[in-house]
Amino acid sequence: MTTAGPQPGLRTVLREWGRIGCIGFGGPPAHIALLRTLCVDRRKWLEAAEFEDALAACNLLPGPASTQLAIFCAWRVRGKAGAAVGGLGFIVPGLVAILALAVVFLAGSPPLWVRGAGAGAGAAVAAVAVEAGTRLVPASWARAARRSRVRWCAYLAAGGVAAATAGPWVVLILLLCGLCELGIAGVPRQELGVRSLIPLPLLATTGFLGGGLASVAWVAFKVGALSYGGGFVIVPLMQGDAVNRYHWLTSDQFLNAVALGQVTPGPVVHTVVAVGYGAAGVPGALLAAVVAFAPSFAFVLVGGPHFARIRTSPWAQAFLDGAGPAAVGAIFGSAVALTRVLSEPWQFAVLAGAAVLLLALRRGVVPTLLAAAIAGIVVAVAGGHIP
Repeated sequence: MTTAGPQPGLRTVLREWGRIGCIGFGGPPAHIALLRTLCVDRRKWLEAAEFEDALAACNLLPGPASTQLAIFCAWRVRGKAGAAVGGLGFIVPGLVAILALAVVFLAGSPPLWVRGAGAGAGAAVAAVAVEAGTRLVPASWARAARRSRVRWCAYLAAGGVAAATAGPWVVLILLLCGLCELGIAGVPRQELGVRSLIPLPLLATTGFLGGGLASVAWVAFKVGALSYGGGFVIVPLMQGDAVNRYHWLTSDQFLNAVALGQVTPGPVVHTVVAVGYGAAGVPGALLAAVVAFAPSFAFVLVGGPHFARIRTSPWAQAFLDGAGPAAVGAIFGSAVALTRVLSEPWQFAVLAGAAVLLLALRRGVVPTLLAAAIAGIVVAVAGGHIP
């Protein structure tokens, strides 16, 4: 294994990846830009072509793509030890931050101002989902020109409807859209092991009836290993389990958890840490983190040597042409599910204001959520009803 530049020490990997983990606000686009600046532009540890191949391969894998890219880059520059150190450096700062905030916002009887801040920020998360989906549309639409934009629209609609109405079943819809495009592209099914793939997303609809830590681990595993598309695509999956099946969180608390995943650095998958805390306190949060991120390390350490081949594989490209727009649609659909949770008129006003800030004025996600939280605090102090 060689790198474009001199091999760094583990201390350097921990410092650089830890820095990105601390300042990586803004989701995957910010993480990717920071990693590219570090590994390709500034330190020249990787060639630009390899970085792009790795990014494309990570987007084809289930789970948080930016986390997998961070682990891959660390693996390329310092081997397995680098993958472990760099991956933890990227993940842990956000983990600590969201766990600390979960203790405050998901407490049994938080202060009134905390409830107001949570209700305000939670009201804005649907607008954040729409903004996230909007950012993905141009590249996905341009990619569709080589196959069929009519099918692109159909896949987008299927993902959106599934996320808005079917909860955990959205994972199955994403897979079916990918397989549909594979069939149209004429890729032989025997090359794909289709029969072995189909049961996997069905697992996303199941759960342990007994609850407890075993159920926390199962939900976290589904989020980390079975949720294609990452980001807001995992929201319906977590919502179905955390709110409807196990009742770990109320609908309003789940909105708070999603908002916390946005205002802290690192991947949106950190939301599952807040869900784990709501289920079983600090042990549940830590267990959820370990189980949710373990597949990302496994995917990179096992599949990393084959990323270039995955990137150019005809079946992988065809699958992405179907599942990709469905994942974008699922992000829009998650906004519908998140909006249905809102109950107070002032929350809808906050949602509208957040949409203006994000979509019209192009403000950042974190400042928008902080502004929404402040609005919620004002409403609470003024005597308004807080859900």
